[in-house]
Amino acid sequence: MSDIVKFKQVEEKIITIRGQSVILDSDVAELYGITTREINQAVKNNPEKFPEGYIVTINQKEKDEVIKNFDNPKIKFSPILPKAFTEKAYTCWQQY
Repeated sequence: MSDIVKFKQVEEKIITIRGQSVILDSDVAELYGITTREINQAVKNNPEKFPEGYIVTINQKEKDEVIKNFDNPKIKFSPILPKAFTEKAYTCWQQY
């Protein structure tokens, strides 16, 4: 995992979905130098750290919009719908 994640790196990953500023699970993984699978495993293993409203699973239409608007190759060919972490959830990652 990276030692320091700079604000600019995070800021570049922020997108808006459902009127909320979020970061996709694949982008969180990239910021920390780990796999998306590891991110999602951490969420699964620590549900108390990610209460309702911290994570949103985007639907197919939202995924298509992200691909269209941001040309995100990390999610383009994945059969899994990505998770989007809200600002509240991002503060939880700083504990890892």
